[in-house]
Parts: sequence; C-alpha cells; structure tokens
Amino acid sequence: MKIAPSTYYAARSRPPSARARRDVQVTEVIEQVHERNYSVYGVRKVYAELARQGGVGGQPVARCTVGRLMKAAGLRGIRRGRPPRTTHSGTGPDTRPDLVKRAFTAAAPNRLWVADITYIRTFNGWVYAAFVLDVYSRRVVGWQVSTSLRADLAIDALEMGLWTRDRAGHDTSELVHHSDRGVQYVAIRYTSRLAEAGAVASVGTVGDSYDNAMAEAFNSLFKAELIRNKGPWRSVDDVEIAVAEYIDWYNHRRLHGELGHLPPVEHEINYHQQTAPELVTSG
Repeated sequence: MKIAPSTYYAARSRPPSARARRDVQVTEVIEQVHERNYSVYGVRKVYAELARQGGVGGQPVARCTVGRLMKAAGLRGIRRGRPPRTTHSGTGPDTRPDLVKRAFTAAAPNRLWVADITYIRTFNGWVYAAFVLDVYSRRVVGWQVSTSLRADLAIDALEMGLWTRDRAGHDTSELVHHSDRGVQYVAIRYTSRLAEAGAVASVGTVGDSYDNAMAEAFNSLFKAELIRNKGPWRSVDDVEIAVAEYIDWYNHRRLHGELGHLPPVEHEINYHQQTAPELVTSG
C-alpha cells in the first residue's frame, strides 16, 4: 500500500503522544528502582515499590504498565537456583528436639530464629557466611563471614543477633533457636551461649533441608541476589563488604511479599507500635 509523502512527513514531525511521554517518564523511574535494588526486582516488587512511592509524578502506575515497560526495557527479576548442601553433621550425640516441625511461623519477633551457613567461591579460595534470621520478620539479626568453618563463624553470627536485640531493649528469653545438625551448632560453646541467653535449641533431622527450610531459602536468595548477581569475587574482604551492604538493604529496604511488601525492619516497627499501647495498658 502506497503512503503519500505528506502523510509520511506529517507522522515523522508529529510530537510524541501523551502516552509515549508518560511511558518515557515511568520507564526512567522503573530503571532507577530496579538498579537501586540490586537489579533483582521483578514486576511484582517494582510495582509495589512504585505504589509505596506514590506512583510516578503523583500518578499511580498500573501493574500491567510496569510489566509492559519492563519488558520493553529488557528488565527482569532475578531467578534463584537450587540451594547447595552445606551441612556436615556432627559425630557426637545430639539429643536436642525438633521444636519447629517445619512450621516456620512466629507470632512476634524473638520467638523463633533460624540459622545456617553457606559458602562463596573467591579467587583466593572458599569463603563461608553464617546467618541468623528472625522468622517473624525475616530480618537477618546476625551474620558473619570467614575463611574457616570453625565454630566461631556461627557463634559470631549468634552474638551479633543477641547484641542487636539487647541494644534495642528486646527480650530473647522466649526464643527458640532452630538449626540443622551441623558441627558448628552442636559445639558446646554454641549451645552454652544459647542457654546463657535463655534460648531453647531446636534442630531438624539429619540430611533433610526441609527441616530448616527458611534458612535454606534465605541462602538461596542470598546466592542469587548477591553472590551470582554481583560476582565473581576476589577475596574475603570483598565478600565481607558486599554482605554488609546487602544485609543493610535486605533488612531496611528490600520488599518481602510474605510481609505485605514491607522491609523486615519496617515490619518489626509496625509490630512494636501496635503492641506498645497494649503493654502500657496491661502494666
């Protein structure tokens, strides 16, 4: 079909439509949100973050629009791989019960923590990272990075968690601490420190990752969003700095669908604000 020259040149000289201009504006904000969040957000979380910001230019953005513009810009969320096996069971007797039974829920902060260890390959050898999470908020309350798998790695992460809660004036006397049966968590120093804090130790069965599923899920997320996403890594120092930055983002800014698209720290703040009047009344 022939097109008249006047029609062609008129189309070329016509200014962009209102929708096209709006698409450019929204795409710029979407790209900023995606980049600021480790480039791991998919449509769902980008849409949630834009909603938290009040839209773009004071106007809401539909989820379908976010999906359309992210696809056009070549943006997508990160995909998790299969988590590796990092548990090496202790050889001594372990009589601690499984108090969780795969029910990873908690009615309040500091009722249930889960702990696990994962590993990172660097140019200078293996690096290991230990994490302790609060099940209620999914907040990483303690972490540590080391080139050794000795018990100090797990203990240091636990100490950070206890210190974080103590500094905030939060009680951990009703805490259940759940882990696998790895040698680091069987260590006498580790179990003794839990007892000193008034926490009860719980462990899953041998060789069953589902019994520590929430900790395993975090390790998988950590590897996908940081380690594989931002690697390769040169040394333990590079990993340690990156983990500190990642945990700060994860706790304070990363949106969690399980928490109603809130960051863990904000979720905890909401809990304490809602329960504070009850504590005052009951007192």
